[in-house]
Amino acid sequence: MQNSKNKKPIEIKISTVVAVSVILHAAKLLVLETALREMTGGAPDFFDDEFAVIDVGALGRNGAVMDWAALIGLLKSHHLNPMAVRNAPSELHAEIKAHGLSIDVVTRLPVKESVVAPPVVIMPAVSIAPVAAAAAMIIDTPVRAGQRIYARGVDLIITAAVNNGAEVIADGSIHIYAPLRGRALAGASGNADARIFAMVMEPELVSIAGMYRTFENGFSQDQAPQPAQVRLVGDKIEIVPLNPASRL
Repeated sequence: MQNSKNKKPIEIKISTVVAVSVILHAAKLLVLETALREMTGGAPDFFDDEFAVIDVGALGRNGAVMDWAALIGLLKSHHLNPMAVRNAPSELHAEIKAHGLSIDVVTRLPVKESVVAPPVVIMPAVSIAPVAAAAAMIIDTPVRAGQRIYARGVDLIITAAVNNGAEVIADGSIHIYAPLRGRALAGASGNADARIFAMVMEPELVSIAGMYRTFENGFSQDQAPQPAQVRLVGDKIEIVPLNPASRL
């Protein structure tokens, strides 16, 4: 039996919160309720108690008349759990926070690329791509700054670069046949055997099952970017070159 004296009173680990994006184009609750009923077909389990980020960017001035308590109740009645509001004007922040919602500040991060292609999955509110009966989710396009990809219950395979400011997450392992320059989190649901593979390993952060290692200052000269894998050994993140002659 493990000695309780060796247990830490509190631990901080990287965790992933995946949320669907609820993009509002109308502020009237009756209109929204009707739209949700049509979307779900009345199925009580259409949404699986997922977290939700409410995007009010399309409402403009209409966002100021939003009945937040009623909106939260409406979404919860459809098994969506609102956690934050995105694209809200600053004058609404106090009112939004008073209803227990956070203000989405992740989208304020600067976009490092001037050309923005339609994202596979938008960060921070993630539209979950279907992965039913699949062994892995496969992404063939670059993952740009401000984007997040989440492979629920499977491995994630990416054949293009993961750029700085991007984040890729998988419950299984992550395989990147290109440079990894952003954040990669494998074993997101707790699988300590998951690994991260990349043809060029120069990440901002890597994580396995919540344990993480950051590289704010980049790699040192003796840790030149090269094909490598990330694995968890005990509670330590190791980066091992695919060429076993040396280690990072």
